[in-house]
Amino acid sequence: MARKTATMEAGPGAPAERVPGLDRLPAGPGLFVGRRTELAALRAAAARPAEGRSPVLVLAGRPGSGRTALAVRFAVTVAAQYPDGVLFARLSAPDGGRVPPARAARRLLEQLGADTAGVPLPGAAADGRDEPVCVALREALAGRRVLLLLDDVRDAGQLWPLLADEPGCLVLATTAGPLTGIEDIDPVILGGLDRPAAGELLGDLVGGTRISCDPVGGADLAEACGSQPAALRLMAGRLRGNPKLAVTEAAQELVRAVAEAAVPEPAADAAEPAAGAEAKGQPVKGRPAKEGPGSRGKREGKANKDDKGSRESGEDKGDAGAAVVASTPAEPARDPAAWVRPGPEPAEPVPVPDNDPLIGAFTLAYAALPAPQARMLRALTLAPAQCADPRTASALVGCPAPEAAATLAALAERELLAEEPPAADGTVRYRVPGRLYPRLVRLRGREDRPAEIELARARLLERMVRLTESARALLDPADTAGPDPLPGPLRLTSAAHARQWLLGERDLLLGAVADAIGQGDLDGSAGRLVTALLRALPLTGAAAPADLHQLHELVLTVAERHGRPRRASAALLNLGDLQAAAGHWEQAVGHYRAALEHARSVDDEALCARALEGAAGCHRALGDAVRAADWYGRALGVRQSMGDRAAEARLLARVAEAHAAQRRFEEAEREYRASLAVLRRLGDERGREVVGAALAELRERAVAGW
Repeated sequence: MARKTATMEAGPGAPAERVPGLDRLPAGPGLFVGRRTELAALRAAAARPAEGRSPVLVLAGRPGSGRTALAVRFAVTVAAQYPDGVLFARLSAPDGGRVPPARAARRLLEQLGADTAGVPLPGAAADGRDEPVCVALREALAGRRVLLLLDDVRDAGQLWPLLADEPGCLVLATTAGPLTGIEDIDPVILGGLDRPAAGELLGDLVGGTRISCDPVGGADLAEACGSQPAALRLMAGRLRGNPKLAVTEAAQELVRAVAEAAVPEPAADAAEPAAGAEAKGQPVKGRPAKEGPGSRGKREGKANKDDKGSRESGEDKGDAGAAVVASTPAEPARDPAAWVRPGPEPAEPVPVPDNDPLIGAFTLAYAALPAPQARMLRALTLAPAQCADPRTASALVGCPAPEAAATLAALAERELLAEEPPAADGTVRYRVPGRLYPRLVRLRGREDRPAEIELARARLLERMVRLTESARALLDPADTAGPDPLPGPLRLTSAAHARQWLLGERDLLLGAVADAIGQGDLDGSAGRLVTALLRALPLTGAAAPADLHQLHELVLTVAERHGRPRRASAALLNLGDLQAAAGHWEQAVGHYRAALEHARSVDDEALCARALEGAAGCHRALGDAVRAADWYGRALGVRQSMGDRAAEARLLARVAEAHAAQRRFEEAEREYRASLAVLRRLGDERGREVVGAALAELRERAVAGW
């Protein structure tokens, strides 16, 4: 089958393949035709002089319009103009979940090669323009020429924290509707392909002479598809898989399928999608959603329906082959605070209507699938971020990895899966298109028993646990208690391979464990995965504090759910330590106080002492010497009752420092001398030197009358 690759010229400047970051863009379709008018509109918008901030291009189109493919094609053609690289982030999950801008900013920073380990944890301004990681991204972009492709943006509130004060950068955002609230934006709105392009796409996808020998049937099929690229691809996959099917007959089938899909379903059936959504942890209309750390980003995407109406009105302007550009550009805003006036966030992601040709084409394609492929396709909706490779797909359906690889490739050939950039080790990865995800969840709720769904999720978590433990064993050869080796096709082969796998799959691993704990029915497997990640990620040397913070929050959630105060106290102590290391002293004190309450409930003196000392250190950092002395004194009493002499000496010195800060020199000298006595009994000469020097300095201050 002949496959064309492009129909437009390359951008000026150096060859695009030399620009870093092109390999992280979505693979996109192997065949791209048409869209010359839209590409010209994007190039014209990008050529306008920018003042004060990065120019923003918005590409809007309904699901299945090919907006991501067009954005990738445009990025490739202009990449040479941005020699500092191309960055990519997807701001919506296939299930419609909203990706917080702070998370996107962290991943974009990593793509720039910046060290995110030193970026502070989220503070009070989380998800805003003043969020530390968003500030770090904007600072890193200063003075660079970078192209940022932000795919599937839900609302302006996601976009504006990422806009740098750098006119040399370019932001290209795709969305299901125009993004209201950002100044100086001329959105390009996609409709269907023009007739010649739709016919060319069908002919090249189907191959041979079936379309050219039946131009009337080809035109009928393109019209039945609404000239939408996604529907055309699905129908082309159906024709390739059924060589005896006439093109005219395929068009008639699609018309019937669209008409049948538009008929409202019985009430009994309508309840099943809700059950399927609930099994995945999604909110169900009329029923409260299950709470959990994994659902925070989804809750943040809720708002009113006014913006949805504006999107629908914008889609009506997208006639076939036309690019609609806003009539009068706004005056560029000089004040960064005036660049964006975010309106209410959309209440729902833009749905695919039941009478859309895309739904009819999918219905026909799904009905023709062999049972194993249909089962795999439904199961992939359970994968984290709906992304899978043979390792995870084989766990979901319980088959060997080579068989899973063949099934994934067959589904991609039928245009039912999108190919993602390969993993660092070259493993091919696929993704369930967001436009098909809701329909597949509905099918899963109908065709798969709840026990089967739970078993698939459990197999996936256990596979991730074994892979993570295997990576940890390779990164820490001194730890002889490694897991049993995995089968050959699943095995990680070296420490470098293990590190690449952990860092490359980190987001998916964190998403999987957050989803599982959010649902609350697989806490055992999810807890083992959290433990494995907490042990393995620091060994990579690139463990971000935000990731560790998220994992300890998940530990806390499970511990409190199952009434385990010791584990809850330990998780809160770790959270307090992370906040203290980031300089968030007030938040850290709150964690230490909560840890103290849990520890007291089970009379755990060691945990109590850690919490008391941690809170004292925060009060000391905040300049509250009185409270610091009080909390250090309480920690000292606990350590003395435990007989921990080393900790007793350390805390005596801390109490002395707090007294000295209050100019209570006599009390401070008494505590220092007591610390020296304990250190002398322990034989700690180095400790005696340090405390002795502090005591000498205190005496000098007292003599000088400080």
